[in-house]
Amino acid sequence: MESEYIYHFTTQTEWELAKINGSYKPAGYDQEGFIHCSVEKQIAGVLDRFYKGQTGLIKLKIEKAKVSRPVLFELAADLDELFPHIYGTLNLDSVVEVINIG
Repeated sequence: MESEYIYHFTTQTEWELAKINGSYKPAGYDQEGFIHCSVEKQIAGVLDRFYKGQTGLIKLKIEKAKVSRPVLFELAADLDELFPHIYGTLNLDSVVEVINIG
């Protein structure tokens, strides 16, 4: 059964900016065209591959049903795994928990 939650990693600074702006768009959004997310079982691998050694990170727990933009599960060919991508800015009311991960 597919989880109702997806997760995104960002910095506390970017999250504070999102609260000021009323929506969230990560720094790399304009190049990528979507917001990278993961499901719970992918979290450890994502942290290890992309965020090793970084500090000041938070994890956004996002309720998929509340996301106002399309959420598509797309293949990461190098991992042969589907990852959720949000195509558009993230509406803040879809974030149900903000977890400090250091």
